[in-house]
Amino acid sequence: MNIPFLDLGRLNAPYMDEIKPALLRVASSGRYIGGEEVAGFESRLAGYTGRRYAIGVSNGLDALRLILEGYKCLGLMADNDEVIVPANTYIATILAIETAGLRPVLVEPSPVTLNIDSGRIEAAITPRTRAIMTVHLYGRVAWDTTMSAIADKYGLLVIEDNAQAIGSVSQLPGRSGSLMAGGLGDAAAFSFYPTKNLGALGDAGAVATDDEDLARAVRALANYGSDRRYHNIYRGYNCRLDPMQAAVLSAKLPGLDRNNSRRREIAAIYDSTITNPIVRLHRVDPQSLTNYHQYVISVEGDREAFRSRLAEAGVATDIHYAVPPHLQPCYKDKFPGEYPLTEKIAREVVSLPIAPYLTDDEAGYVASVINTCL
Repeated sequence: MNIPFLDLGRLNAPYMDEIKPALLRVASSGRYIGGEEVAGFESRLAGYTGRRYAIGVSNGLDALRLILEGYKCLGLMADNDEVIVPANTYIATILAIETAGLRPVLVEPSPVTLNIDSGRIEAAITPRTRAIMTVHLYGRVAWDTTMSAIADKYGLLVIEDNAQAIGSVSQLPGRSGSLMAGGLGDAAAFSFYPTKNLGALGDAGAVATDDEDLARAVRALANYGSDRRYHNIYRGYNCRLDPMQAAVLSAKLPGLDRNNSRRREIAAIYDSTITNPIVRLHRVDPQSLTNYHQYVISVEGDREAFRSRLAEAGVATDIHYAVPPHLQPCYKDKFPGEYPLTEKIAREVVSLPIAPYLTDDEAGYVASVINTCL
């Protein structure tokens, strides 16, 4: 068999009967910025996540940055305030904090979940701490009683980097009672990059919140800081969601739960059939419901040799992520602490094909090949 890590053409093929007329509708409308397509998707996303407000924006990084800048506009944060964030994350999480004039404080992950270790958060709090930015990495919800209690105890905002977890469900209700990832904290950022479980045909993102003041600030900031035409209340940005992408996302949203369910079925095949002793599976808490944006294993020993053997058998893999943010050249000497767990994870993780179009036979083949890589 030949199994690519991800085939976007195959992924989007089931939606083409909805996507093509949606794109034609936008092209024929004469409205190419904002309008009904964007408003319609925002309403659907808010309803899906159980939020009062959703604001379409340009991408996931901008979504995170706009939340932080919005809180600064509201006086809830100021330059050089600190935001606690997992050390094991994609660099966009850190970039958003830094570009908003805030200071990221890295906290090591749990070796079991690979998400932030809630038991380490309290030790990282200082008088300048204003928020916890929790990252639902790989689609696994990073929200528990410890994080909730610490946020309440210290009066901290909880911001979700929900770039990877749309459709995942927590076992613990969030601050507004929702169980949906993206509806747990005070605000959440979404990415609809084409590879995501709900992916656009280009860059796209969103902010979701129950806070009316924050929603207004984010919407203004994303549109040059204006609350109405030629009336700029903030020094803003141009970070709007494109109507073409909004139309595509509206066409694909109804299939999200079905595709997430299929990903869980593929993950169950991997869980039950991968028995290689050099491979460690990171099983998900059965009380939560992950969307399996990625199915990540850890490999002891020579990871590249392991991946090469899979490639020779026709199975493509990827690494999320090979270099943690604190070791990136742009952050040289920025984070002087030690992060051994994060670095160990980066050396060992391998992502397996998990797209919903995979057949049971293809998933079984991936597992069987893995079991021969000793």
